[in-house]
Amino acid sequence: MLRALIFDFDDVLVESAGIKTSAVARLFAAEGPAVVQQILAYHRAHGGVARFEKFRTIYRDLLRRPLDEETFERLCDQFADLIVEAIIAAPWVEGAETFLRAHRGRYRFFVVSGTPEEELNTIIQRRQMAHYFDDVRGSPTPKEVLLRQVLARHRLQPPEALFIGDAQTDWFAAQRVGIPFIWRQGSETPLLSGYAGPCIRSLTELEACLMAGV
Repeated sequence: MLRALIFDFDDVLVESAGIKTSAVARLFAAEGPAVVQQILAYHRAHGGVARFEKFRTIYRDLLRRPLDEETFERLCDQFADLIVEAIIAAPWVEGAETFLRAHRGRYRFFVVSGTPEEELNTIIQRRQMAHYFDDVRGSPTPKEVLLRQVLARHRLQPPEALFIGDAQTDWFAAQRVGIPFIWRQGSETPLLSGYAGPCIRSLTELEACLMAGV
C-alpha cells in the first residue's frame, strides 16, 4: 500500500531548472561561448547532481585545471546568490500545489533534492511550503542515502513509498533503493535512456498516474 510520496524539488515541485541553467552560464561566462555551451550540456545531462560535484567535475573534465577551495567556495556562494531569490519567486510546477493541498491527509510527503539542505529549507520556508512536508532532505548527502534515511526515519518500506523526479540521478537512486519511480519530464529534462516507466508532463497528471498503478 502506498503511504508516502517523495518529491525532487527543482522542476518537480517548482519550475526552477531554467534558473539554475542561467546561473551556470553566468558563472562561467568568462570562459567564452564555446566552453559555456560545453558546460551547459554537462549541466543539463546531469540534472539532480549537487553543485558541489558539478563544479569539481567542470574544472577537472572540461576546464582541465585545478579548483582550489577558495575558488570552489566562491562559486558556490555566487551560485546561491544568483538563484535563491529567483527560485523563491518561481512558479509552481502545474498541478503541484493543488495536489499537495488535496492529498496531504492521504499520503505523507517528503522532499529529497540535490540542493544544499540548509538552502533548500530556506527556500521552502519562504515559499510557505513547509507545512506540506514531513521531512526535507538535501545535499551534500547523495540522493540514494537520503532516500534510505527517509525510509528508516519514518518507518517506511520501499514499496510503501514512491519517488517523483526529473533526472537520471533520481531514477538511479530510486532503483538502487527499490522505490517505485515516476518521471516528470520538464522543459529542460533530457530523455532517460532505457526508462520505460510512467511519465508525466505536469503534476496535474499525478493523481491519475497513481490510480493507474506504478
